[in-house]
Amino acid sequence: MSKRVRVRFAPSPTGPLHMGGVRTALYNYLFAKKQGGDFLLRIEDTDENRFVPGAMEYILESLKWCGIEPNEGQGYGGDKGPYIQSERKEMYRPFAEQLVQNGAAYYAFDTADDLETMREKAKQMGMPNWQYNAVTRSSMKNSLSLSKEEVEKRLAAGEPYTIRMKMPRNQDIKFEDIIRGWITVNTNNLDDKVLFKESGMPTYHLANIVDDHLMEITHVIRGEEWLPSAPLHVLLYEGFGWRDHNLRTCH
Repeated sequence: MSKRVRVRFAPSPTGPLHMGGVRTALYNYLFAKKQGGDFLLRIEDTDENRFVPGAMEYILESLKWCGIEPNEGQGYGGDKGPYIQSERKEMYRPFAEQLVQNGAAYYAFDTADDLETMREKAKQMGMPNWQYNAVTRSSMKNSLSLSKEEVEKRLAAGEPYTIRMKMPRNQDIKFEDIIRGWITVNTNNLDDKVLFKESGMPTYHLANIVDDHLMEITHVIRGEEWLPSAPLHVLLYEGFGWRDHNLRTCH
């Protein structure tokens, strides 16, 4: 491999480190060792509601006990830090705004009550799995359905908003996974995920992609439960115009 291998283990401090996480950390560690590369530890704590005090310390202690120690990251240092996402909070907004400017995302002014009302209406119409997507977004309050003047007025007034991914309609997303080979997913099966929250914190999807890019990660080795996120992440790389959207994945 011509480019130095850089992999990361990125747990969330939502509880004790379980065996599935240990396995993922071990695979990353062994791959980095074999390739003569770097193994990073990044703490992904953007989900404030699920944060458990002491969980990060438990994760660090568990990895040391297992003999799976990174050579860079939280508790180990490095020049790509901070390695805790909450400490990187201020750097994510410009990236979210860049996606809006590039036409890959949009402002959404819908309140929690607005969303619940739409879900209830959908249930009454026999559609229990309502999604905010390329079809339904036109009936919601966002920068795609509202006039430019109305959007600017709401922003100037400081009205709360989220930034959502603008999922293209009926487009096949293709990417190659080292283990599973070529995978194709149609965007009609995906919703417009929130990328940036009202609180000013990014969601997992945005922070994960931005940090992988800035930390120069070359391979993402993680459990198969994260496979459904991969199509969205491919589109995010393309939305930013980053060449490393060919980042290798292993699920």
